[in-house]
Amino acid sequence: MDNLSDTLKKLKITAVDRTEDCLEGCLDCLLQALAQNRKQVFLKNDTETSEKLQGSGTLELFAHLLTPQSPCTAKVANIIAEVAKNEFMRIPCVDAGLISPLVQLLNSKDQEVLLQTGRALGNICYDSHEGRSAVDQAGGAQIVIDHLRSLCSITDPANEKLLTVFCGMLMNYSNENDSLQAQLINMGVIPTLVKLLGIHCHNAALTEMCLVAFGNLAELESSKEQFASTNIAEEMVKLFKKQIEHDKREMIFEVLAPLAENDAIKLQLVEAGLVECLLEIVQQKVDSDKEDDIAELKTASDLMVLLLLGDESMQKLFEGGKGSVFQRVLSWIPSNNHQLQLAGALAIANFARNDGNCIHMVDNGIVEKLMDLLDRHVEDGNVTVQHAALSALRNLAIPVVNKAKMLSAGVTETVLKFLKSEMPPVQFKLLGTLRMLIDAQAEAAEQLGKNAKLVERLVEWCEAKDHAGVMGESNRLLSALIRHSKSKDVIKTIVQSGGIKHLVTMATSEHVIMQNEALVALALIAALELGSAEKDLESAKLVQILHRLLAEERSAPEIKYNSMVLICALMGSESLYKEVQDLAFLDVVSKLRSHENKSVAQQASLTEQRLTVES
Repeated sequence: MDNLSDTLKKLKITAVDRTEDCLEGCLDCLLQALAQNRKQVFLKNDTETSEKLQGSGTLELFAHLLTPQSPCTAKVANIIAEVAKNEFMRIPCVDAGLISPLVQLLNSKDQEVLLQTGRALGNICYDSHEGRSAVDQAGGAQIVIDHLRSLCSITDPANEKLLTVFCGMLMNYSNENDSLQAQLINMGVIPTLVKLLGIHCHNAALTEMCLVAFGNLAELESSKEQFASTNIAEEMVKLFKKQIEHDKREMIFEVLAPLAENDAIKLQLVEAGLVECLLEIVQQKVDSDKEDDIAELKTASDLMVLLLLGDESMQKLFEGGKGSVFQRVLSWIPSNNHQLQLAGALAIANFARNDGNCIHMVDNGIVEKLMDLLDRHVEDGNVTVQHAALSALRNLAIPVVNKAKMLSAGVTETVLKFLKSEMPPVQFKLLGTLRMLIDAQAEAAEQLGKNAKLVERLVEWCEAKDHAGVMGESNRLLSALIRHSKSKDVIKTIVQSGGIKHLVTMATSEHVIMQNEALVALALIAALELGSAEKDLESAKLVQILHRLLAEERSAPEIKYNSMVLICALMGSESLYKEVQDLAFLDVVSKLRSHENKSVAQQASLTEQRLTVES
């Protein structure tokens, strides 16, 4: 360390005299000291040279030594790069005014100067807001991108090393910083990096740096369009096919996942053959119990499901239900591997996004496969598999022609086995599946509506305030049971289970569709079974709610219309009719005769007549 102190003193003198030979000797001593420190075990020793440099004012001296003409410039930049490996030295490097001369050196024609300057700037930027900000203000990023563009096609080792350093510098400059990443995207870095990957895919270090850069940039939504305009999909799949090491494939997966969130890129990846690669991984890893293989199987099958979220990519893989990919995915459902069961069920749910696909799948026995899968997960089953299989059944039940077929296959019986589930995601999908199945299916709606256990559970879930989705779907299913069955027995079951108050509350929902469903169900209750529901309707303050819905200007036309229909139906009850009279409904209704919606205006006239006659 005494020698180091002497070197630093000597450096100050020679820097003033500009004696190049002595200067170079001092710089070599400094580099040796830094290299020696790097070999030390303890961090204290590792940072000692840097601390001495900081304390001696040498950093400020370096700012003057960083000139394009000096033969020692590359060595000075190299020392700065080594010093900036220590976190505590990055801000002092900025404060010493090193950024501006370093950025100026990026215009040098000397490859070694460029290399060491790129290293220095990259290390100063690493995890340092001050470093990044200074490089940003000095305009360093644009110069580096221009270099990448101009040097992109040169494949000699020295140039590839420089390209790797420049990619690393941009990565350190923008890592986890959205505004700087957006800046790089606007500067057009993405097409350049994709081109680099294509030309230099044989160079492991440069390829890895490109992948890390892609991983950073792909998280930004604004990057997706630029990526989609390149051949990134083709290059990534080509690279993926060459990889046999788990770590390298994992790195590619980390880039593919955010990219595949974009529908255009999904289709490009499918066309580039990624699906075949993923299916091959699944086949290779399915029986392995190694941790890495299990992780890779999950990643591959998850990515497969993600690709199916795009309409075009999904339809291309469905191929009218005859596609080999579709058939392979089907084979995952009866598998004993939970991850594959899950991916298979999610894939079916994604394929079931249009009527044609749904009809084909129901006609070809998919429902039975999903029911078998659910039966395997009734007792202490896998919640994610339950959720996925129910999602698939719900989607398949949407086309009208599928409902009767699924009902006769016994889907409701299978679904009802999960009524005891305490998991909100499963409850939510269970409710949605039943609601889809009974849509316009009077017999099925009546059968379910008379099931006291089901209705009691629905009433319980109507109060699940911590789970808005479950609460909403429970209300909607209660309403659907009445609307589609039009059955007195169903209404009686719901009254006995305490469900009426929830339907009244549902009429005040912020969602017009739910309000409307509630009002139609309540009108049917009033028309078919007013006597048994009367007290519950009173205690739920239905009349006051209807008055508010009619008086509110922002109520949708269909809400006003159905509220008036319900008012007319309530007149069969003496106590409810008295409430109607007390609230002066005539004033509110008469104003609606001039409503711009003809149906509302006509119903207002009819309701006014009823109210006038009755009074």
